[in-house]
Amino acid sequence: MAIKTILIIEDDRFIGEMYVRSLKKAGYDVDWMIDGNDGLIAARNKAYDLILLDVMLPERRGSDILDALRGGAEDLIPHSKVLVLTNFEQDDESRIAMEKHANGYLIKAEITPSKLLAVIQQLDAE
Repeated sequence: MAIKTILIIEDDRFIGEMYVRSLKKAGYDVDWMIDGNDGLIAARNKAYDLILLDVMLPERRGSDILDALRGGAEDLIPHSKVLVLTNFEQDDESRIAMEKHANGYLIKAEITPSKLLAVIQQLDAE
């Protein structure tokens, strides 16, 4: 399945705007939510090919969103891939728990827009 639609759940306006601009320029259909509650609602109400999920968010943490979407008996987003993006250093147990429900885990400080596009293209090829 080709990645065409992307939901960004990111509260940092600079980072969010940078991701939106570079992804739209690359031809993706992008929606952006700033807080965790809105992000969870958007993820449940529209089928996205990819969700870029920040860990530290207002209203609801990224780990809570991921658990709500994929941690129960049923995967509520079976056709979506999830990339967790964070600058927050997590303990190994928390990181491993999130990775279990995600398709990738990236440190934002290490990801430029071009690197993000390369990671998305790699996910698209899987």
